Amino acid sequence: MEEQIAELAAQVAALEGRGALTNTMFAEMFYYITIPLMIIIHAGFLAYEMGASRAKNALSSGVKNILAFAFVIPAFYFFGWWIYWGLPQGFSGAAGPNGLSGAEFANSIAWGWGESAAFMGPNLSDQISGVFWGAFALFAATTASIMSGAVIERIQTVGFVILAIILGGFSWTLAAAWGWHADGWLVLNWGVHDFGAAGLVHAVAAFFALGVLINLGPRIGKFNADGSSNDLPGHNMPFTATGLMLIIVGFWGFLMACVVVGGEAWSWGGNYATIYGTPITLGALAFNILMSIAGGIIGAWIYTKDPFWMMSGALAGIISAASGLDLYFPALAFIVAFGAGIILKPCASILERMGIDDAVGAVTVHGTIGIYGMLMLGIVGAGYPAALGEGAATISLIGQLVGAVVFIAIGLITGYGSSLILRMLGMLRVPEAAEIAGLDTVKVPAQAYPEGILASAPAAE
Repeated sequence: MEEQIAELAAQVAALEGRGALTNTMFAEMFYYITIPLMIIIHAGFLAYEMGASRAKNALSSGVKNILAFAFVIPAFYFFGWWIYWGLPQGFSGAAGPNGLSGAEFANSIAWGWGESAAFMGPNLSDQISGVFWGAFALFAATTASIMSGAVIERIQTVGFVILAIILGGFSWTLAAAWGWHADGWLVLNWGVHDFGAAGLVHAVAAFFALGVLINLGPRIGKFNADGSSNDLPGHNMPFTATGLMLIIVGFWGFLMACVVVGGEAWSWGGNYATIYGTPITLGALAFNILMSIAGGIIGAWIYTKDPFWMMSGALAGIISAASGLDLYFPALAFIVAFGAGIILKPCASILERMGIDDAVGAVTVHGTIGIYGMLMLGIVGAGYPAALGEGAATISLIGQLVGAVVFIAIGLITGYGSSLILRMLGMLRVPEAAEIAGLDTVKVPAQAYPEGILASAPAAE
């Protein structure tokens, strides 16, 4: 009898171990899939920016985007990952109450050398760190792509790469440590909740871009002596619209990667959770992402009837609802996104009247709408727990406002300061003659259309 019980216990243990292995493999694959999905975002930004550029600058815009991706990844590996785990409590490097942060903790898991290198390279006993890091690295790279579109057609390539490294490796990661980590001081002290990173990815990147634009200045011919502006349309609107749609596709991976899979030693429990430990389901994402896309498009269409702003409205719709995708009922996500689509073009026009030449509206789509989304959650989601645990702070308008101000400050200060230094060193803007001639010929050097773009024949009567 005892032998049978022992044998049965061994079989149960084997089954439990097999189940754990299956769950671990699922968790690993879950994040692994988000990586190529998020790379589609970069394919989208590539097409979006190349189409939004004039023909003489199309390849230059594309090369810049590719280089941003390439340089941010190692930057995030060598120091960005450490910042995320080391500084949630601030620059002191103190450990947080959940035991998942602080300089000592980051030293043990987030350097690519020494003992912590076991977590930062192939390791048969650690099936998740690499793919979890990979998802975060793509968040970092996305911030650089957001900034990239705003500055096309006049920024120096090397200067842009330096800015991308600062944004993706430091600025965004610091914001994430403070507001997108269970030990983050903004979360613990103010109840900041930003599930889909409307503020701490989109707004940080956008206000970083605004800081750069202030020092970079407008494209030649954008503004007249009386302050009025001229339209400098891109050469391929269908390419731009397609790129925007690819970004929407990739955002399913982006938001999927915001979910923490349950059942692992590093997860919050047996169910899906947000980065804060609060509950989330993939069903909530399916309902709310689709409704927010629709709301943003419809709002922008009603106000503008413009294809560019309609597709931008889709992106703005997702961003506006991103903070509360885990909490919203679908109709509410639609309403929030519809409002974002309505205000999108007027907000961009205000920025242009201030003399800022944002070539693709990135500051508005990602920055203004990202802040709008955070504040909307503060209004309609007030009172909900911002994080897991008894006595956790709750969501409030004041808390979301504090978080928004911090995110704006991180982006604007680091973007303005770093670009000012580059301008002083002569590394920010291309010479006037190069800008007039076109950056493809001067800087790439190649041309997207070496045989030229012929004018269409007139329509038959």
